[in-house]
Formats: sequence, structure tokens, C-alpha cells
Amino acid sequence: MIDRDLKRCLGQMMKGVQVVAASHGGLTRAYTSHWVCQVSFDEPVLLASVSPKHDTYPLIAESGRFAVSILAGDQIDQGQYFSYPGHKFRYVATEMLEEVDEWPVVPECIAWLGCVIEERITGRYDHDLFFARVVAFGEGRLGEPPLLYSSRHGWRVAGESARASGDSVRDRLAARVELEFGSGDQKKSAGDAG
Repeated sequence: MIDRDLKRCLGQMMKGVQVVAASHGGLTRAYTSHWVCQVSFDEPVLLASVSPKHDTYPLIAESGRFAVSILAGDQIDQGQYFSYPGHKFRYVATEMLEEVDEWPVVPECIAWLGCVIEERITGRYDHDLFFARVVAFGEGRLGEPPLLYSSRHGWRVAGESARASGDSVRDRLAARVELEFGSGDQKKSAGDAG
């Protein structure tokens, strides 16, 4: 059990919302997640944290694949449908998922990713960790702000940019490095001296 104060701190983390779906043996199931993330810059690899108690889990494990639909800020109905209490429905509403190139996808999502499992870590936590390679994808409404979730703040929509238009923090930091350390040769000397 996580300490109550720590749980409040962890609950501050705001994450994007996805619907993870899998099909196998003529059955399709899906669940809402905010525990899917990219784990490599060089390879298109994702990590999905999946509860073995969820009805989607055996379909993911047996098929070796799953689809991730990245939800837009106006798709809270879809997000809620595939989370509690929506999961009590005994079927998947046809308007909530569609098949795209044999991948179960939420219509009108920002983008979707078709993933094939490469590695799985089981039994160590209350969720199993699936590392999966993106082998198919589709662009949807890429310009829409994504739906976000925090256990402390609930559902949110990504909003304004954190920096002013035309302001580049990166450029300011690079200028500061140049001012303080000069060219690359001087940087090496300054580093060697310390």
C-alpha cells in the first residue's frame, strides 16, 4: 500500500489519456489508460502497464499485440466509457471502436499506434509491463489538444503553450553557455580546469 502523502504527490503527475485495445479469437476489449509511454528515441517502442485483472489483458497476452488510441480533449465520453464504470458493459459499443487495418481504434482520435509485444515483465508488480514495437499507425486529428488525466485533478485538456510565442528557452540557454564558456575549444579547457 502506498503511503497517503506519497499518493497525493504521485497524483500530481498529469499524463496523456489513451485507449488500449486488443482483439483475439473474435473478441475485442479495451480500457482507458494513462500509463502508456514512449521509452526510446531511436526505436518506436512503447511501454504499457496492464493489470492482469482486466478483461483486455488475456487478449493482449494471447494475441501478442494491442492498439493505442491517443484521445483528444473532446473525447472524455470515450475515455470514460472504457474506464470504470464503463467497463461494466458486456460489449463494446460500435460507435466507440472501429477496425482500421485489423487494429481496434477509437474513431476521431488524435492518432493511433499498432503495437507488437517484444518483451513482458510479469509478477513483479500489480501490473505487468509490456514493451511493444509500433508496427502500424494512423494520423487523426493531430492539431487537437490531447485529453489529460491526474488522479488528484481528474480529466483535463492540454492548454496554452508554457512559453511565449517567439521565445526559445533553448536559444537563451545556448547563448548563456556561449557567453560563459565561449567556443567549443574554450569549453573543453574550462571543463578540464574544474
